[in-house]
Amino acid sequence: MGFPKGFREFDIDTTAGTIHGVIGGQGPPLLLMHGFPQTHLMWAAVAGPLASGHTIVATDLRGYGGSSAPSPSVADYSMRGLALDQTEVMTALGFDRLDVAGHDRGARCAYRMAIDHPERVRRLAVLDIVPTAEAFDRADHRFALGFWVWSFLAAPAPVPENLILAGADGFIDHVLEVWADPGFEFAEDDRLAYRRQFHDRSRVHAICAQYRCAATIDADLDRIDGPRRPISCPTLVLWSASGALAQWYEPLDIWRRWSTQVEGESMRAGHFLPEEAPDLVSRRFLEFFG
Repeated sequence: MGFPKGFREFDIDTTAGTIHGVIGGQGPPLLLMHGFPQTHLMWAAVAGPLASGHTIVATDLRGYGGSSAPSPSVADYSMRGLALDQTEVMTALGFDRLDVAGHDRGARCAYRMAIDHPERVRRLAVLDIVPTAEAFDRADHRFALGFWVWSFLAAPAPVPENLILAGADGFIDHVLEVWADPGFEFAEDDRLAYRRQFHDRSRVHAICAQYRCAATIDADLDRIDGPRRPISCPTLVLWSASGALAQWYEPLDIWRRWSTQVEGESMRAGHFLPEEAPDLVSRRFLEFFG
């Protein structure tokens, strides 16, 4: 599914490389960031309804899609590093203050932006996550089996890289099918785009580097900053009614320890909320972001 007419693509150089994305609409800026194993394309169905009152910016995180994938030996793949990419993009586009929404990995980048750059983020929405350290600190056998991707991708290089490259399409198809609610079908063009990036060794290595940083740098920063630097902007939390968060956690209770202003609810969809339930997400975003 493509973005509505009027959106244009861009490539912006940052300190760590080039970030690819699209921009369209009019009004105050709203940055949308995707999760694993997707690209900015996951936001196409919600971009239209939001663009009537917002300038929508949807980006590919470093390593994904059309963004560059510098070697992890020279680039910081922690969420602190990825958040800096995104703030530099928004500065280049002329936006000093912005609203931010992220899903999955993009949500982790979004809340790190709100912690590290509070003067930039007006409002924050996080979709289907709890903070990284909160998840690791509650890890048990359910986590090991349900969130196996966290451990698999964080394993020492080049083990996960080689295994993924040997069967990329089957790996991505499995993730998309199992994490979505039964019966949902991804648009074929989107599925192909999500698969394609996992045929590129440099991208697979970059994506694995993110997960290695999640288990180390990101979790450590969360443990330091969670109690010391609570998120000060209004925060919206949405999660799958059928997914792991609904079964294992009380997401709002967790996020209330991280943000001074929290609201949210579960939604009737699987993990991929913006693609599985675009009308629900669009309506809730319009209520929250104004």
